[in-house]
Amino acid sequence: MLGADWNDLDLFFHVATQGGLTGAAIATGVSAPTIGRRMLGLERQLGRTLFVRGPQGYRLAHDGTVLLDHVRVMRRAADSILDWQRDAFALPIVSIAGDAWIAGFLADHAQAIRGQDDAFRICCKSAHTGLDLTFREADVAILAVRPDNGNFAVRPSVSMRYGVYGAVAMTVAATDRWVSLGTESAASAADRWVFEQHENQIMTWASSPDLLLRLIRKGHGLGVLPLFVGDADPALARRGEPIAELDHPLFIVANDDDRKRPEVRIVLDRIADLLKTHHGAFAGDSGNARSTAAAGG
Repeated sequence: MLGADWNDLDLFFHVATQGGLTGAAIATGVSAPTIGRRMLGLERQLGRTLFVRGPQGYRLAHDGTVLLDHVRVMRRAADSILDWQRDAFALPIVSIAGDAWIAGFLADHAQAIRGQDDAFRICCKSAHTGLDLTFREADVAILAVRPDNGNFAVRPSVSMRYGVYGAVAMTVAATDRWVSLGTESAASAADRWVFEQHENQIMTWASSPDLLLRLIRKGHGLGVLPLFVGDADPALARRGEPIAELDHPLFIVANDDDRKRPEVRIVLDRIADLLKTHHGAFAGDSGNARSTAAAGG
């Protein structure tokens, strides 16, 4: 490992390129006597003669020329790291989270949350098994349960409703079969409804909401989905009325300190407007639902 301190190497670079202590002192703000002592110390540490000192200044010795080439490479690498760091923090990030269904909705409508000219970035997070805002797991979250403690700003939003869905092309035999999330993946009453009501008819299990949707769509059986998901899918038909016992409100939540950040305020307002605009889809009265009869079931 190189024993030389980077600060000494940086001073060496300025002495070498400025031709002496005076120019290096002007460039760095370090006094000329201090730089002189540091260069002597660097030579002793490296065991190399770096400069030929004379009345006209500091001329690089052979080993000094070799070291200067190495230091130039190091400085380019350091500059690249600084550029990378500046790029990473050039724009603030607002992380937004919800369960798998809500996170998918936010991702589908990301352009309504962040415009091309907005001076911030967004990160969409799926937190199906729970979310702890106390430790800033997200800047903004859409939750099914209003936080009962903590320093949070909470906005009530639309109601979430659920229904039973099957594939439009489902066979008659499959209408007696059910698809459910596994108990280890069930985080809400809607996740648990199928195995609480039809456990002996479950023929297929899924470990995630995405897989659940795929299985229902492919006709493996009936399953429970949010109305805004099922009604919008042309491959699915709703079987019967929404399950009223599963209705629940949604809450837009942010840490009370974070909501004072301009970009977080913007995101909060836009998510509130987005959900309000799509309240009909969440309530199941958007007019896009395919009923059992319409599906030929």
